[in-house]
This record gives sequence, structure tokens and C-alpha cells, in this order.
Amino acid sequence: MKITALLYSLLLFSVNYAQTFTGGTGPILDNQTIDIPLTVTVPQTTINTTTFGVETICLNLTHTYLADITIQIVAPDGTVRNLSSGIGGGDDNMTNTCFNVTAPTSIQTGTAPFTGTFMPMGQMGAVNNGQNPNGIWYLRIADNYGADEGVVIDWTITFGSTPATYFQFSESDLPIVVINTNSQAIDVDVKIVADMGIIYNGVGNRNYLVDPYNEYNGKIGIEYRGNYSLSLPQKPYNFELQDNAGLAIDSSILGMPAESDWLLLANYNDKSFARNTLPFNLFDSMGHYSVRSHFVDVVMNGEYQGIYMLAEKIKRDSNRVDISKLEPLEIVGQDVTGGYIIKIDYWDNSNSWQSNFSPIGFPGLDVHFVYYYPKPELIVLQQQTYIQNFMNQFETALYSPNFADTAVGYRRFIHTESFIDYFIISEVTRNGDGYKKSRFLYKDKDHADGTYRKLHAGPVWDFDWALKDMWGGSEDGSQWMYNNLNGQDVNAPGWYIRLLQDTLFANELRCRYDDLRRTILSESYMHQKVDSIASVVNESQDWHYLVWGHMGASTGTPEVQAPSQTYAEEVQRLKDWLTRRITWLDINMPGTLNGCSMTGVQEISEVIFNVYPNPFESTISINLSNSLNENGKITLLDAAGRIIRFQEFTGNSSNETIELSGLNDLNAGIYFIEVEMGSKKAVQKLVK
Repeated sequence: MKITALLYSLLLFSVNYAQTFTGGTGPILDNQTIDIPLTVTVPQTTINTTTFGVETICLNLTHTYLADITIQIVAPDGTVRNLSSGIGGGDDNMTNTCFNVTAPTSIQTGTAPFTGTFMPMGQMGAVNNGQNPNGIWYLRIADNYGADEGVVIDWTITFGSTPATYFQFSESDLPIVVINTNSQAIDVDVKIVADMGIIYNGVGNRNYLVDPYNEYNGKIGIEYRGNYSLSLPQKPYNFELQDNAGLAIDSSILGMPAESDWLLLANYNDKSFARNTLPFNLFDSMGHYSVRSHFVDVVMNGEYQGIYMLAEKIKRDSNRVDISKLEPLEIVGQDVTGGYIIKIDYWDNSNSWQSNFSPIGFPGLDVHFVYYYPKPELIVLQQQTYIQNFMNQFETALYSPNFADTAVGYRRFIHTESFIDYFIISEVTRNGDGYKKSRFLYKDKDHADGTYRKLHAGPVWDFDWALKDMWGGSEDGSQWMYNNLNGQDVNAPGWYIRLLQDTLFANELRCRYDDLRRTILSESYMHQKVDSIASVVNESQDWHYLVWGHMGASTGTPEVQAPSQTYAEEVQRLKDWLTRRITWLDINMPGTLNGCSMTGVQEISEVIFNVYPNPFESTISINLSNSLNENGKITLLDAAGRIIRFQEFTGNSSNETIELSGLNDLNAGIYFIEVEMGSKKAVQKLVK
């Protein structure tokens, strides 16, 4: 009898052994979570990743909008792991859908009804953690939105001698954020209380999951955030630092100024990890407040969640949007004039008001402004009236016949420098959402003498749909975004259409753009920043894509090109895109450089000259056509500001033409001719 039992035990582990158990059915209801139980009884009392454990999980369900649901496996010891989330779009049903970690295809690359075997999105093998498999297992289905429902028909779990393995995150060069929700489900718009610890041992030091929490260790209130990004598998979060009584507390995190409100921005829709960081950095370098952030590895409820950006939430604060605090009782005089933050974003009748104007060329297009600070539920009627009137005065001036008049036109109301820089960032990145969604504007309290504090554009935000080709015909870097106003659900005001009709504004824009092209918008600078970001995340990106499995798959924002197959290819693709975009903008940016000061010389547009031919090949002729009597100099520069040719000339009373020859070997691209005489200078653009 003992020999028979021994032989039976040996057979269990010397051949492929598998046993399948079947669970029941249950309804999938809007905004609810259902657990479908299944009872397991096997001879083994432990499961692991080497000899025996969970191999495969299969299911059949109906649902009329698959992207609404998250599917998880719940083990008897309480371990929960994701199988899929947010996949399938608006398609229906999962039929004979199986999850196995050795499958060659990720569930994210499949299509409904997902018949076949797929690699799960989460670390399914983490249930093989040495626990006793006998007991009740659950298939957990969460329906995260309304309007579409379904039914779990059945599900199965298979145990065998080729168990699922999993990546066990333990250390990183990045700071490690550990969150424990204590078995609570995270919700939208309602924060749950969780525990958070951050491990960061300083620059150049390794961070280990077993290290003490030394950057933050305490309570947080956490909730989901975002709109489109919330539909993707890697979820974004808002969180607030709290004390044990549930009150908000300020604390510095990772060297950023102390505050209570923070974000964890997901990178699922940005495979380069640079699409938000780069514009944030550029806008900051232009001299404006821009969101600070730090890349981190996140572990939630024991499961590695990949790379996130731990970032500041945009809010009124002396270290963020630095405007006056506006109290509910400040309703008259100077008090009511600020500060305000408003948005162009998703709106409803309770949080916004409608503009009295439609954009030029878009009659009847409705535009709405959203109250952001004070919050819609806190802003009082007198404050609503003030900011509505201010915005109406601005738009009235903008669309008036005298709109370009510097005394009575739009310049009385807006900070033109910030509007120019906002335009440049939005167009360099070709950010369609930059004008109609997640667009911030702010106004501070007026001066004591009654003079206006003007409306500022920014901070910039939300670039995961930018810096890529999302539609056919744009692959050469072309197309403007400022006149792409009619969104599916949010319309943009067409302010820049009107602003660019002002010659002064257009020339200021051109001057600022060309100045920045010599520094932070130079190709070499932006490429270096992308490479620097890639270097920071290079180790963790391997783990990130191991968990989410979407490198090489068409996921998130639709793109024209086939998906990059490696991270290195994705980084190079972004740099190539920037080169194409900058090349197109150099040729097409509105305005002229006459009167532009890019090197500190006072510029006066009286110095007039003509350059031909343009485009040129080997010779440039500069006709000084203003009867110049002063000595001067001519400089030929490339787009990065490097001097290609320099020549002095002697003024006389007649017209003079000067030639620069021998330019055959110059690369094709953008060049500039500067003519200086004393304190006067004029600049013109050339193309080769």
C-alpha cells in the first residue's frame, strides 16, 4: 500500500499533471464588482512557480462594451492579480478566452471575442506563492462605467506541473512607491484611505523594496483620475497626503516643494516616457511655472505596476501657480479680481459658463470655460460674475476692429509672452489637446492702483497624444494645431486665429521661436533631453513592458506607423519626429524677423535689405537698398545660431549689393542673414 502511494506521488511530479476546476455564473452590472466563486481540491497543499501551481485561467462572458471591465483572479490567501483591463474597446464578449503566461500574444493585442490563449496583463503567476491552493478562488469582474452590462457564463482554473511564473520586483535605481489599499477598491471622485511609503536612498544609490520608507511613510487619500487615460490598463491616480485624522498635510516629496496634492501619471500611452516630461521641462526653461515630476517604480498591493511620473497637481500655491488666494468673502473691489484659474476642458452646466463668442470661421461653435480655482462648488456668484466679465471683455477686444491697438485692444487683457510660449510648446509638440482639453489659464489679483493683472496662458499639461503621427498625411511634420478647434466633445476658442492677424504678435512669435531655436528648441538640446530621460528609466522600462506587455502592440493613441518593437526604437522614433516637426515649423512659422532681437542688439526695422535667390544653392546676394551711410557687417547663421560666414562692409550713399559665394557644401535647411549697422539690425530667413 505504501509502495502504491509512493508511485502515485512520483507520477504526479514526473509527468505533465493537470487538473481543471469550473466555476459558476453571475451578472456584470454597471459600476459594480462581482466575485464568481470556484472551489479547488487537489492533493497538493502548496503551489509554487516550479513544480505545481496555477497554469491557465479561462472564461466565457457576454458584455456589450468590453473596455468597461477589469478581470482579476483572487486566491484563497487574498492575493489579487489582474488578468485584463480596458481591452476590447466597444466590442462585445469574451468567448473561450484563456490566460497563460507562456502565450506568445498579449491579451492587449487580441480582438473581441478574444478566442484563444493570451498572456495576461498582470502577474498571474504571483498566486503561486507557496499558499495552500485548496479552498475558494474567485473570478472578480469590475464594471467601471455605466450603460453596458453582461453575464459571466462560466470560468475555469487549471493547476498543473508547468505553473505560471512571475517577475518579482525587488530593487531599482528609481525611487520606489509602495501603496497598500488594505483590500479596498480604488474609486473615481471618491478618495479611499490607503498607506503609502516611498523608498529613495539618494542619487547614485540603489533602492530596495525591503529598505525602510525614508521619503514618506503615512496615510494618503487616493482616487482614479483622468478621462481617456483612465480607460487604459495602467491607471492614473490623484492622491492627497493625510494625517491619521484624515486631514491634508503638506510634505516635500523627492525634493519637490511641500504640498498635500500629488499625482501618479501613468505612462501606458507614452512608450518613450518623454512626452510629458520634455514639454514640462521646456516650458519651465522658458521662464514659466511648469509641473515638476519624478519617475518612480510603483508597487500596489504587492503587485508591481510599472513606471509612473510622481508629479505635482496643478493648483494655486506659492510654489505652483503663484496667484493670490481668493476667499469666499472677497467679492468687491480689488479683492474680487483674483486669483483665478480656469480651464478649457470637459464641462457641464454646473462647473462652467459659455463664451459669448464663436471662433473666426466657425460660426455657432460653442466654447465653454471651466472654473478650476476656486473650485466650482466653492466659487461664489460675485466671483463667477467677475471672471466671466473679464473674459468677455478680453474676447470683445480681441474680436473688435481695433483688436491690434496696443492701448485699447486685446493686449490690455492678456500676457502676450505667455500666450506666445504656450503656442510654441503646443505647436512644437503638435498637441491637439493643447487648445481644447486640459488647457489652463490664470489671472492674479489686480494691482492696488487698479491696473490689470493680465490673463496668463499655462501651465502646459497633457501631452500623451502629442509628439507622434496620429493621422495620415502628417508624417512629414506638417499641420497646425491652433486652428483645429472643433472637438468631438470639447471645442477650443480660436484666439490664435485672430492673434496671428496682428502683425506685431506674429513677428513677436517668430522672434521668440527663432531665439529659442538657438537654445532649448535646438535639435541637439531636445535630442539630448530625450536621451537623458531614456537613460533614467532604462532599467525599469524592461520591467514595465514585461508587466504591461504592450511594446510592439498598437495600444493607446492610434499612430500611423507600425508600433516600435523595442524601447530603443521608440526613443529614436521620437527624436526623428522632433527633427521633422522643427524642420517644418522653421519654414512655416508665421511672422518675420525684422525688428527681432536675438543677440541683445537693439533692432530697428528701418534697416531694410533684400536677399535673393531664396531658396539658394551656392550664392546669396544681399541688396542694401536704403542708401546706407554707415559701416556694418553681414552674418550668415544656421538654424542653431552657428556663424557660417561673416563679412564687413563700408557704407556709401548709393545702393550696394554684396554677395556671399561658395555655399555649395552647406546642408539643406534653414539659415539666417543678419545685417547690422551700429545699434540697428535686421534679420531675414533663407532656405537651402
